[in-house]
Amino acid sequence: MAKTVALALVHLSKAPLALMPAVQILGKLAMADVFLIAVYVTLAKGVAVGRVETAWGLWLFTACVLVSLGVAVATGHLAKRGALR
Repeated sequence: MAKTVALALVHLSKAPLALMPAVQILGKLAMADVFLIAVYVTLAKGVAVGRVETAWGLWLFTACVLVSLGVAVATGHLAKRGALR
């Protein structure tokens, strides 16, 4: 969430472009939650504790990750062109 808020602030000119290196670091940390979900699913299936089903949350999470990735790429392109202040 912090990465998305920081990107939104940069796009709205409420935060300086100097914030982008921090956003890149946050982007790398954002992948930690994907890794943890994979570990949880593997543990739950391996130990046979319960049944793991994919529901609407998986699709919502996937959409959020893809939108965040798209916004980050767009921000990088705008920053290179000098369109962001």
